Amino acid sequence: MKIIILGAGQVGATLAEHLAREENDITVVDTDGAKLRELHTKLDIRTVTGAASYPIVLRQAGCEDADMLIAVTNTDEVNMIACQVAHTLFRTPTKIARVRSTAYLTRKGLFAHEAIPIDVLISPEQVVTDHVRRLIEHPGALQVLEFAGGLVQLVAVKAFYGGPLVGQDLVFLAKHMPNVETRVAAIYRRNRPIIPRGDTVIEADDEVFFLAARRDIRAVMSELRRVERDFRRVVIAGGGNIGERLAEHLEHSHQVKIIEHSLERCTTLSERLDRTVVLHGSATSKRLLEEENIEDCDIFCALTNDDEVNIMSSLLAKRLGAKKVLTLINNAAYVDLVQGGDIDIAISPQQATIGSLLTHVRRGDIVNVHSLRRGAAEAIEAIAHGDKQSSKVVGRTIADIHLPEGTTIGAIVRGKEVIIGHGDVVVESGDHVILFVIDKRRIREVERLFQVGLTFF
Repeated sequence: MKIIILGAGQVGATLAEHLAREENDITVVDTDGAKLRELHTKLDIRTVTGAASYPIVLRQAGCEDADMLIAVTNTDEVNMIACQVAHTLFRTPTKIARVRSTAYLTRKGLFAHEAIPIDVLISPEQVVTDHVRRLIEHPGALQVLEFAGGLVQLVAVKAFYGGPLVGQDLVFLAKHMPNVETRVAAIYRRNRPIIPRGDTVIEADDEVFFLAARRDIRAVMSELRRVERDFRRVVIAGGGNIGERLAEHLEHSHQVKIIEHSLERCTTLSERLDRTVVLHGSATSKRLLEEENIEDCDIFCALTNDDEVNIMSSLLAKRLGAKKVLTLINNAAYVDLVQGGDIDIAISPQQATIGSLLTHVRRGDIVNVHSLRRGAAEAIEAIAHGDKQSSKVVGRTIADIHLPEGTTIGAIVRGKEVIIGHGDVVVESGDHVILFVIDKRRIREVERLFQVGLTFF
């Protein structure tokens, strides 16, 4: 595919890296020549220096014959105008834009074909808010991803010493929990992936990714680690868009406090939120955290725009007795450094957003893509179409499908029914197939599996 990416910031650069690996024709546009030179050297892709919404710059970038435009500059208005220009002057088939401001997102009809022609809107704040919310709903999880409208969840947990399944092989899981359908999709041991088989033994500190129907998630988690009680008391550092949205979602079921350093923003938050306690002050203030009894807090969520504030306030909260800390970190290089020590969960907003973007870049009928382990692996939800003659998957058992190396089918959703991916399950047309791909270089092969041959038409 010929793809133009507008914006060489964290999201744009990470996306270019993902897509360049998969042999796409990538051009990145930005006003910062130094950033572009660095990207060009690292990825050997085409770059254009200039204002992303200018017609002459888009023409230079090759917009006349591009398959897709992805506008992820730091300015909503530039992203919106660039999509308008690409549509009006160049008839670019697919236009994706990152739009942050709720002032635009809440206006119905604004992003229609006859108004501002954006095919796919990405709101990073909403993506990250949903990500954090799911982690709060599943105490003990490192990552919680949803498929098929939430019927199936993929959960990553760290196996704890003394867990019932630790030291046992995976066959034992099926015997031990005969009434629960689950599938271990992958195991990461000392940062190396292991393809799970029946005789694979789970060790303490393994990062285990498993798929199950939403109703069975808690039961499976309890086999891998000590059951943690539900989070009730939540402290949020940072009252920006993400902090506000999270508080809004949790305040009727949890006790929520927000710490915000801007007095003006505190006033706005106190007017908009019903039950949340809004505190004016610094999240790195030891006195403030002690006064607010941080030791009684179930989870402390550091969600400001400043990585250093997030890291330091999380470390301080943990030192003062907060049971769990979750930290938002924009600099991807920091994520692996801090997670797993005093900081329980580190979230990269770029990686959370990349999955939403990749969903629309993948070929075949791909409805969901989640980036895992900072982009090292992917979980994909694809819809099977066709018949046995035109499709490489329909009408075949999972055991007979020629999956690329390092790829497993974890589950199939047929209507409202969740079917765990055992070898004798036959794939039918219309099935939602959930795959786990450890080797990102195999993504194209996975896409080709779900593309229908011409005989079907």
